[in-house]
Amino acid sequence: MSIEISPKSFFEQPSVADMRLISCPGAEELTGLIDKHLVRWAKAAGIDKETFIIPCNCPRFQSGDAKGLVKESVRGDDIFIVVDPGNYSVTYKLFNYENHMSPDDHFANLKRLIQAVAGKAHRVSVIMPSLYGGRQHRRVVRESLDCAVALQELQTMGVRNIITFDAHDPRVQNAVPLMSFDNAMPTYQVLKSLLKKDPDLSFDKSKFTVVSPDEGAMNRNMYFSSVLGCNLGMFYKRRDYTRVVNGRNPIVAHEYLGESVEGKTVFIADDIIASGESMLEVASNLKERGAANIIANATFPLFTSGLEKFDKAVAEGKLTYVVGTNLTYRMPELLTRDWYVDVDVSKYAAYFVVALNHDMSVSSIIDPLKKIENLLASRK
Repeated sequence: MSIEISPKSFFEQPSVADMRLISCPGAEELTGLIDKHLVRWAKAAGIDKETFIIPCNCPRFQSGDAKGLVKESVRGDDIFIVVDPGNYSVTYKLFNYENHMSPDDHFANLKRLIQAVAGKAHRVSVIMPSLYGGRQHRRVVRESLDCAVALQELQTMGVRNIITFDAHDPRVQNAVPLMSFDNAMPTYQVLKSLLKKDPDLSFDKSKFTVVSPDEGAMNRNMYFSSVLGCNLGMFYKRRDYTRVVNGRNPIVAHEYLGESVEGKTVFIADDIIASGESMLEVASNLKERGAANIIANATFPLFTSGLEKFDKAVAEGKLTYVVGTNLTYRMPELLTRDWYVDVDVSKYAAYFVVALNHDMSVSSIIDPLKKIENLLASRK
């Protein structure tokens, strides 16, 4: 039976070891927000702590080689290392060229900082909201299994817990069946932020429906439709399996399966908006079917091809809002858009840190059903 989490009461109990945070380069924003929650909860429990963050660095040589450096003692501490593999804004000099860090570079920095801890910590946990290599989650013919190998590598290096959010396919944890792997869904935070943006939004099934953009996103959309008590539709992607373009088989058409969306607000949830082509094609298809408003939700709003296509879709009425989270780097221009709703998930991540630090169950954190029910009940 799960109990309601009270972070303040956790700090009043003995912990596994002293809790400390380490931020990989590029994850400073999220780490700082998590730290603020932890400091506030600690002070409420009578513990005067200015920060839980240990300063660190990953300096580069002119050749591009690097090293990890942790600037305080970590002996006996319970270490939580935060990494954002998707932060392409971090740069370093390589033979006098300005080089942007790739997910591979971020993962290498994570391993460097684990090495710098040098086995002296009581325990090392990794908070990796966007799972490195997570999109390459299965093998078709002769392909690498990047995510599985990365998880095994972290396990070999002594990492005890992995905390991630909205994994592309959570079955990648099968690669490390003996390591703690928590995959959290920011469903409650998304709904709370959406209602803050649009307080008059109705979830009545005659006015609101959930549509999955493809087969792979069905589980997360089924959850939204279940907790909101509305109907569910879906698209499936017809692909051209004779060609590979940009690493994938191109989509020929989106076919819709479901009831009429005419006059309704349609909510579409996915894990990633990359170029956004699929999401915009789905939105355009739904608009042609008479949908009144279309809200797109993506945990990781990457917008790899820029924002202009989305600006145009909003101007043409094909899209109302895009809801994303701060679990990965967002381009600064995105945060200035009226149609974008930014969801802060740092408090959710801080709950995990404080629960794991006290060896307490995280069941009630992972399943936010009670919180969602209370959120919806408060509007009646």
